[in-house]
Amino acid sequence: MKVLNLGILAHVDAGKTSLTERLLYAAGVIDEIGSVDDGSTQTDSLALERQRGITIKSAVVSFTIGQADPVTVNLIDTPGHPDFIAEVERALSVLDGAVLVISAVEGVQAQTRVLMRTLQRLKIPTLIFVNKLDRAGAQYDAVLKSIADKLTPAIVPMGEATHLGTPEATFTESYGALLEVLAERDDDLLRMFVDGEPLSRDALKRALARQTKEALVHPVYFGSAITGAGTEALTEGIRELLPLAGTQEEPVDGAVFKVERGPAGEKIAYVRMFSGTVRVRERLGFRAGAEAKVTALRVFGEGGATSAAEVRAGQIARVWGLADVQIGDRLSDLWNITAAERPFVSPNPVMFAPPTLETVVYPKELRDKGNLRVALTQLAEQDPLINLRQDDLRQEISVSLYGEVQKEVIQTTLATEFGIEAGFRETTTICIERLDGTGAAVEFKKKDANPFLATVGLRLEPAPVNAGVSFELEVELGSMPYAFIKAVEETVRETLGQGIHGWQIPDARVVMTHSGYSARQSHAHAVFDKSMSSTAGDFRFLTPLVLMTALQQAGTTVHEPMHRFRLEIPTDTTRAVLAALARLRAIPQVPALAAETSTLEGEIPAAAVYELEQLLPALTRGEGVLESAFERYQPVTGPIPERARTDHDPLNRRDYLLHVQRRV
Repeated sequence: MKVLNLGILAHVDAGKTSLTERLLYAAGVIDEIGSVDDGSTQTDSLALERQRGITIKSAVVSFTIGQADPVTVNLIDTPGHPDFIAEVERALSVLDGAVLVISAVEGVQAQTRVLMRTLQRLKIPTLIFVNKLDRAGAQYDAVLKSIADKLTPAIVPMGEATHLGTPEATFTESYGALLEVLAERDDDLLRMFVDGEPLSRDALKRALARQTKEALVHPVYFGSAITGAGTEALTEGIRELLPLAGTQEEPVDGAVFKVERGPAGEKIAYVRMFSGTVRVRERLGFRAGAEAKVTALRVFGEGGATSAAEVRAGQIARVWGLADVQIGDRLSDLWNITAAERPFVSPNPVMFAPPTLETVVYPKELRDKGNLRVALTQLAEQDPLINLRQDDLRQEISVSLYGEVQKEVIQTTLATEFGIEAGFRETTTICIERLDGTGAAVEFKKKDANPFLATVGLRLEPAPVNAGVSFELEVELGSMPYAFIKAVEETVRETLGQGIHGWQIPDARVVMTHSGYSARQSHAHAVFDKSMSSTAGDFRFLTPLVLMTALQQAGTTVHEPMHRFRLEIPTDTTRAVLAALARLRAIPQVPALAAETSTLEGEIPAAAVYELEQLLPALTRGEGVLESAFERYQPVTGPIPERARTDHDPLNRRDYLLHVQRRV
């Protein structure tokens, strides 16, 4: 069994979904090619996808190529709009190879660059397909030059295009440029090239396959998904030049890259198996402390997903029975050993840029208030970066966003799938807080107006960027019941979600320095009774008071998200664009000026990206191209942005105690 898990990626409107339809049609999976405009494609199943003609959720379809030596291709159609880059990255984590689609008319676009950089970072073998060869304005030489200049010079044109811009446009394979490009990365080929030695076509193709599979070079095909021109050559390239999925027999290791709900509301996990075999009725762990029995499997192959008793290494399956599964979980039979002993690491780890925007979602009908939270919780299961934030004081729910298009997606999904009409407040930027220094605090039971039967001491220290929150003990593990220590740790992590100014503190080292609890003593036997006076609640309620006191002592600085940007603009508009960037608090580098088109790169606050997008057409006569992506956080200048807390503030001791003591 030969399997290839293939991703198709593109800037929106480059023809990615149309190419998927053409490949399915050529393989005999569908009888006629669907239309993106008509909303009849196989992979765009959401109502909004069909309505807008864009891909929002990754979809998996299968087909077989090659008669004598068939290969099952699991094709993952990914979103092209930059607002859904997290969905793309999830799909990339399970791919063996990819096809990057570029329009022969528009050429390399902003999102094309973002996708290519990601493919190169993950070292995913990639073919390039230049689509829309039949459209008016289609170009060959200019597009090749643009790919070499803006994406990578390591490209191999796989043929010539004729009759560009007409329905008769064709692509004819030729290998004239192979030797020169391949010789740059192969010493033996280089010697033969310099010496003028002849090299057979088969030897050249073997060298091309080797370098393509190592992601050293990228073959470029031209064609049209609508007419079918060039797609046969592309199909041969997919079969011959991209690496097949591995078939390692053990250990069991599968990655969950998508979660959806079935007709009965049951969770269905999409799993790519990297090694081992998973069988129906088998119990498996999917993260530390979580396991369940697989109740059903549908494995992709031969046109779609069919019921199966098992899923093997290299395959993709829909898995039932994992009620608590989340995107990013790993199916394994090794969760009972230590993390250091676990061998599984996916070849392409998911690396998410964080969402930098958020908005409050509210029901337009008061009766939908309870249903809205349930619906949003289910949407967050499908996209964990939505990151629900419940404000109990104001009875509001916030969701995280990558861009404004996601608002429409969420709104439409709530209406069509859950029958809830929802509205949104103004979109705001998500900041974070970082520690300025070290702080420490302690409260002893029965002392200093501490109303809880608990002693908690904590020291708070800065941690490196992206280190996360660590919790360590300077008290003996047996100094009190583990459940109480666990209550402190869990509350520490929860409390750091809202710092002094209300923003999350993502990186910190927290050390428990003091502990103590009360227990009833049995005088008859001089041992502690199982019925203890202290409860986990005492530690959960006291910990925020101690932690926030230490946090005040340490101090924090609010940081705002910054995006890296790249602008291509007409040279004569450079001064006007630079003035606009200054107003938006951007930090541009020295412009790369040229006769007609110049490039500006630098950083800009995430809050200003949308405004720049709106200003750019007028500033550049509609010719400016903006590419931006999250880069880092930097300290806020000017007024410190405050975020309203979602609970009772531990910094206001009196009100906090009045609230929590009512709950005791």
